[in-house]
Amino acid sequence: MKPKIITTLQGYTLPDLLRDSAAGVTVAMVALPLSLAIAIASGAPPETGLITAAVGGLLISLLGGSRVQIGGPTGAFIVVVYAVIQNHGLDGLLIATLMAGIILVIAGYLRVGKLVAYVPEAVINGFTIGIALLIATSQLKDFLGIDLAEVPAGFFDTTAALWNARGTVSPVSILLALGAMVFIVVARRLSPRIPGLIVAMILASLLVWALTLDIDTIASRFGDIESRLPMPGLPGISLGRVIELIPSALTIAFLAGVESLLSAIVADRMIGGSHRSGAELAAQGFANIGSALFGGLPATGAIARTATNVQAGGRTPVAGIVHALTILIVMLLAAPLIGYLAMPALAALLMLTAWNMSEPHKWRGYLEGRKSDLFLVILTFALTVAVDLTVAIAVGVVTGLVLRLRRRDIEPEDWTPPKR
Repeated sequence: MKPKIITTLQGYTLPDLLRDSAAGVTVAMVALPLSLAIAIASGAPPETGLITAAVGGLLISLLGGSRVQIGGPTGAFIVVVYAVIQNHGLDGLLIATLMAGIILVIAGYLRVGKLVAYVPEAVINGFTIGIALLIATSQLKDFLGIDLAEVPAGFFDTTAALWNARGTVSPVSILLALGAMVFIVVARRLSPRIPGLIVAMILASLLVWALTLDIDTIASRFGDIESRLPMPGLPGISLGRVIELIPSALTIAFLAGVESLLSAIVADRMIGGSHRSGAELAAQGFANIGSALFGGLPATGAIARTATNVQAGGRTPVAGIVHALTILIVMLLAAPLIGYLAMPALAALLMLTAWNMSEPHKWRGYLEGRKSDLFLVILTFALTVAVDLTVAIAVGVVTGLVLRLRRRDIEPEDWTPPKR
């Protein structure tokens, strides 16, 4: 249960600090627009994404069991968070996140982290593709510039509302979103060190400002961004509130635990290391408790940002600490500038995130693989889109375990974690 930062700082040198600091700043430039976009897509105020990346990311790096894990809000939570806010309000989300944090801390100290290897990979792939489709659908309004006061929850209701408002599509919004998307893709291919996400957001927003385009920005839609970290606190908690939020808390805890441990596995393979699953789960728990206390969103280890950290040279938790502090400093000093970011560009960023989450290069493998795995992928995907993520996870895991017992193959699977 010992955090990795304790062992990695032994013999730590100035060159190590400079290398980790450079990597941390690089990751912060990636995480900043993503955190804003994820918060907005989740139906939460934009600043909650920054709070999550700063507070949650800091605690994950300080207490976690991985050398290079980067924590914060992730795309996998958008659907869950949106549903909780719609059904229980933002205060309900804070309570559910706090409860999920407590569950994760207990799970960490009980050392149940290794059990994630027994969750069928097909289930993870199925609900990940489902989440990706729901994210992409939710971003069509801003990507296409559709004039729609409120996008309803649910895949079918959303698509129906968008179709009914198709006459308000804005060619300018489409061109701006496509331009941002192309820039991000090209920048990634040229060099992972280029902060393509933040540069694309800045260029698109400068165009909107310079040409006075009739395009929504963060400020025009949500008002001024808070330039301070709120005091910690929680809304009133009652027994009835806790009971009604248990399913949401369990879903958040499951997603946070699975995604963080998968991210740690990916990181281990990249640096040739070994994470401590118990410490990692407990850190996710403390991070979610901290995020909830400061009014943030659920936090977890982010695979894409962790990979960016490794590629940028990060090798100890110091990089993650620098990443979190950099985001906090930007929030405190440059909040008014954040308000100029254009909504179509943020939608383009989340569209790319959804595409990467779905991992289209693996689809052919699903068709050619074991039929039971294909069935699990389709089942979990369909339930995620048509019913509910909680139902999809529960049914998928139970069905997957039954199928594996029928094959008398109960050894942990060889994970190929999704790159989100």
